Amino acid sequence: MTARVSATPCPGGPLLLRGVEEVETADGTVHSVDRPVVALCRCERSQRLPWCDGTHRALARGARRTAGDVAPA
Repeated sequence: MTARVSATPCPGGPLLLRGVEEVETADGTVHSVDRPVVALCRCERSQRLPWCDGTHRALARGARRTAGDVAPA
């Protein structure tokens, strides 16, 4: 019996993968997976690529702060 694999995109965040044994990146590097769920970075700013490290949260906070700091013309 083969394991069931699922992918769930989190709005503004990572792609959650369930049931995978390995992840292959675009450059051909294969990463073994030993957890039931892993989070893949989609913002491409993680310091632990291909894994999500939460950087997208800081980016979102910075974008909200910058937008709020702009004075109307």
